[in-house]
Amino acid sequence: MTFDLKEVLVIGVSSRALFDLEHENSIYQQQDVAAYRRYQYEQEHKLLGKGTAFHLVEALLSLNKLSDERLVEVVVMSKNSPDTGLRILKSIQHYQLDITRSAFTGGEPLSPFLHAYRVDLLLTRHSDDAQVAIDTQDCAAALIYDPPASYQPDRDKIRIAFDADAVLFSDESEYIYKTEGLERFQQNESDNEDVALPDGPFAKLVRVLSRLNRKLGVDRSPLRLSIVTARNGPAHLRVIKTLRQWDVNVDQAFFLGGMSKEPVLSALRPHIFFDDQPAHLLQASKRVPSSQVPYRSDSQIQQLQPVKPKHQTTAETLSKRTTLKQKST
Repeated sequence: MTFDLKEVLVIGVSSRALFDLEHENSIYQQQDVAAYRRYQYEQEHKLLGKGTAFHLVEALLSLNKLSDERLVEVVVMSKNSPDTGLRILKSIQHYQLDITRSAFTGGEPLSPFLHAYRVDLLLTRHSDDAQVAIDTQDCAAALIYDPPASYQPDRDKIRIAFDADAVLFSDESEYIYKTEGLERFQQNESDNEDVALPDGPFAKLVRVLSRLNRKLGVDRSPLRLSIVTARNGPAHLRVIKTLRQWDVNVDQAFFLGGMSKEPVLSALRPHIFFDDQPAHLLQASKRVPSSQVPYRSDSQIQQLQPVKPKHQTTAETLSKRTTLKQKST
């Protein structure tokens, strides 16, 4: 019997996002495939540590226990070969993660397989895969930062926090800010208060999550959706009205007006925080699991950024990219 993933929230997670494989990756980068393969064979019976996305994946899979039908599916998407991926599969079994589907591409890009698995969200440590996913608009995608050292997830609630512009919403308003300043940005948002903001790369995902919440029931669902944004009055009104037009309910919204996001995120303790700006993520990632949402390659904002060097594979490297200002939500 064919299992249809169309009505299920599908999370694609790379092996490096799910588990701590940074040492192994350094062997691959600094030596060669043969050395990496040999090391994986030698360490095959040693379990992998938890990666940045582990707590989110574990929490989302727990939603399946609250329903008679399957609500969430997680697919491990790895550039390992099936043989070198055996250690990953053994670690999944050890942690009793309800993951049965995987894609081992043997060094080839993950992005062509996103549509095949109907992935709604890709979490990865590889910038090229995240960029291609964003560009094709097949799914939401984010580049995972290093895990915070002392993070303890909320065991009662599943908390997902989003930035606003260039994440839930398009980067059109953000571009106005960056090129014309704060006053012009605020005026534009006031003038268009009743006009819904265009979809951003995570608009489809937040709709899926909102529908999932309704399916579980507001009183039963442990899933909590939050917005943490540098917007403030009067620009916050357009955000609230847009979500209303989308029929999306978020549980919390924090309009910071340029304040640091780190204190709010430390109090909120989300399982994951999505933002487009390294300036915000550098501090946030020390406290909570965090990930960077790339701009589309044809974005006007992307044209304002310095050209990204090739082969950057870590979020820490991307964080060195400069921004014109630090307002961006």
